[in-house]
Amino acid sequence: MNRERLTPDRIRRLTLPEGAGQSFTWDTDAPRLAVRVTAGAKSFIFESKLNRQTVRVTIGDVRAWTLAAARDEARRLQTMIDQGMDPRQEKRDRIAAAAAKIAEEEAKKVELERIATPAMEAWQKYIEARRANWSARHLLEHETVVKEGGELRTQGRRPGESDKTLPGILRPLLALPLEQIDADCVRAWLKDEATHRPTYARLSFALLRAFLNWCSDRPEYRDQVRADACITRMAKDELPKKIAKDDCLQREQLPAWFAAVGRIGNPVIAAYLQTALLTGARREEVAGIRWEDVDFQWRSMTIKDKVDGERTIPLTPYVASLLAALPRRNEWVFSSVTAASGRLQEPRIQHNKAVTTAGLPALSIHGLRRSFGTLAEWVECPAGVSAQIMGHKPSATAEKHYRVRPLDLLRMWHTKIEGWILEQAGIGQPTDDARPGFRVINAA
Repeated sequence: MNRERLTPDRIRRLTLPEGAGQSFTWDTDAPRLAVRVTAGAKSFIFESKLNRQTVRVTIGDVRAWTLAAARDEARRLQTMIDQGMDPRQEKRDRIAAAAAKIAEEEAKKVELERIATPAMEAWQKYIEARRANWSARHLLEHETVVKEGGELRTQGRRPGESDKTLPGILRPLLALPLEQIDADCVRAWLKDEATHRPTYARLSFALLRAFLNWCSDRPEYRDQVRADACITRMAKDELPKKIAKDDCLQREQLPAWFAAVGRIGNPVIAAYLQTALLTGARREEVAGIRWEDVDFQWRSMTIKDKVDGERTIPLTPYVASLLAALPRRNEWVFSSVTAASGRLQEPRIQHNKAVTTAGLPALSIHGLRRSFGTLAEWVECPAGVSAQIMGHKPSATAEKHYRVRPLDLLRMWHTKIEGWILEQAGIGQPTDDARPGFRVINAA
């Protein structure tokens, strides 16, 4: 028996004797440890006796095991022998347990794939279940956040942007099985989106949270949904603090704004922006006006209200003249020959250009709505009147239960607000009886 103190250098120099099938070199530090050399391989082995029977166990390749680790393993195996345990059985049990664990995990994976509900499938059922309770705008928001993307852009493309639309903001999350949408997953998504579109991420987070809450109340999804996936604290941690916007036209800015908007080459956009300012309606409420909603004879206009479904407001003289001059291409008042929907989709770009040309501070489309409510105070209009015109919910008990204003009363104040705004802008307000198609209403 060849025995010597093994070192890495000696192990490296070991060779197989001529004509031998294998050779062993035993260590002096760990007497049960040897290096076995065969054709093309060297490995550490352990050999001892248990119940007078030789027990040999291969520890591993000398390239994978350090000499120190092999000696420790040889001593561990000898300890098992001393306790009457067979290291070979222990190794077989360990291999069998590992194989059983792998098989169990594979079985769980197959079972999960079989029963797990794709989140997108649950999302579509959620929309169908809630559709009747939502406004058209709210429904559109839910459809937009999960769009597949890849469609050709028809407008609104910025320099450097792809000519194809991007997937909806929630689509990457909802492409996962419902069970995999957990707090870590949502947090990573929210952190990424918050860097470049925090406001939209905040809205989408709220939509996702409402969806998961709905799933938690459904027996078919209850066992798969993670209740803590969208905790409120997560939005506070990952999103910047929400700051209320205060962009608004001041009285002295009205001449420059009207002049710049009047120079916009597209008369539909110019009329849209002025109508938005003079009615205080929301962006999509104005864009969604149909010709059937406008009554030139009785001077009224019905708007699809975001909250209550619809509301009727006065058709003031100047707004009426703007609408009467527009082309009647289709059902939409603010029509478009390029948009697939047939109506105006993106007035923001032209408005931003006009605001920049006029030398005014940044002003959003929603800022025009804010401007109407602010400018109305100059004529001492009751707050409840301007709120009713704009479609704001009453904020006091008296407003909720004891104020029912007829359209004529709203018209008196609305016409007064419009006249004052136009006066500040240096524009004359048309009279009702000066325009064809109008019936003069005598309050007396």
